[in-house]
Amino acid sequence: MPMPLEPPLRRRLPLWPIPLLWTLGLGLWGLSRQHSVWRDEAATWQVARRSVGEIWHMLGQVDAVHGLYYLLMHALFECFGPGTTTLRLPSVLAMAVAAACVTVIGGRLAGAWAGLAGGLAFGLLPAVQFYLQEGRPYALIAAGAGISTLLLVTVLDGRGRAVHWAAYGGTVAVCGLLNWLSLLILPAHLATLLWTRARRGTWTRWAVAAATAVVAVLPLILFSRRQSDQVSWIPPLTWHMLIGPAVLLAIGGLGALLDRPRPPAGRLSVAAVGLPLLAVPQLGLAGLSLVRPLFLDRYVLFSMLGLALLIGTALGTAVRALRPRFPRASAWLVPVVVVVAVVALLPQSMAKRSPASRVDDVMAVAADVRRLKQSGDAVVFIPAARRDTALVCPDDFAGLRDIALAQSPVTSGTLKGEEATPARIRGAMLAQRRILLVTDVPAVARPVSAERDKMKTAVLKEHFRVVADLQMRGRRVTAYERLGTANTGE
Repeated sequence: MPMPLEPPLRRRLPLWPIPLLWTLGLGLWGLSRQHSVWRDEAATWQVARRSVGEIWHMLGQVDAVHGLYYLLMHALFECFGPGTTTLRLPSVLAMAVAAACVTVIGGRLAGAWAGLAGGLAFGLLPAVQFYLQEGRPYALIAAGAGISTLLLVTVLDGRGRAVHWAAYGGTVAVCGLLNWLSLLILPAHLATLLWTRARRGTWTRWAVAAATAVVAVLPLILFSRRQSDQVSWIPPLTWHMLIGPAVLLAIGGLGALLDRPRPPAGRLSVAAVGLPLLAVPQLGLAGLSLVRPLFLDRYVLFSMLGLALLIGTALGTAVRALRPRFPRASAWLVPVVVVVAVVALLPQSMAKRSPASRVDDVMAVAADVRRLKQSGDAVVFIPAARRDTALVCPDDFAGLRDIALAQSPVTSGTLKGEEATPARIRGAMLAQRRILLVTDVPAVARPVSAERDKMKTAVLKEHFRVVADLQMRGRRVTAYERLGTANTGE
């Protein structure tokens, strides 16, 4: 049986709205990040502005793994218009839902204080605060993971019906279509079933629901493998990359040990739900990365649900331990700990809401382009992916000729377009009086490797001189003037 709610909270209204509103407030705080958008969000922005047909055409070439998310954001951009609020608000709302799920799960399994503390802690976790305001699908997956875990707890608690299993399979499938690595939640739930010694009927229903979800996502998995070059930049797994997950697992293990009083063996508990949810996706992604490098924390962001559950349980246990001797003081433990955590994390929280929290800002450099451009100027991008700033802020590039571009991103069904041959680009560059170069600042720039980019760099160095150079938030725009033209009036 789940532990009863503590007497001080027993007759109050449901607690889940508190962490929901708390997380919503954290997400709305500094939502625009000083009107900055970085390269990952720029991909969402520019694709969401395409038509459904154009998005579908692009998915056949690139980024199929994010297809469902792009279609969702396209619908939102059509309804509310492009902007940082439209771009990020879905993530804020999704994280708020995830926090509410943590509260309900923790409350059922470890008491009201554990649920409340876990829900409040979830919104304060550094990884959650980062992706809370990110125009990408990972927060939506976290919400789906929270809902599917709550549904699993419901059926394991004996309250489930066929509709719960159908909802479970559908939720896992939607998460898989947002990013198929989210299917790592299934082995986490499998571990919970093993831990709780689920009945045969429960095993059968879970297997059917899980298999249905996998079958629904399998075509995407197979098709996206054809586009695996997109993740070729992810570095191989190293020991230092595992330090962060190891620390999280240690904290989670401590929370599991404090899951008191322990239910009898084979019964549902926070440890049986939270520890697999934290550990299994992290370990599973590490295992997959031994075959092909894929280890990025955002792919298993949903595992933070497990960490929050275990943190909440630890605080709930402390409240129960204090109550017999300090009944009034025990009621203040969770609020005080939350306030202390907020103060301790305040510098980091503010940093995550600044443009400097990301490697670049496509909007800042667009404003620099607008200030530097002159009539008749051309523009080139190194690498070609830096064309994203023109796609997000086309008005700032009005009047500039993109002389390297052979096919636009929309026509080619790509994110950055198709550029002409090096010889044609060279000829076009030599015909210009002034060229604006949009690139990365040296601190974040990768070595130039593409033949086209090497040629662009060589032509600018040999035949042009720098007349202006602006660097802002990870991006750089440099104005070049052809040698020998400064005094000729060309």
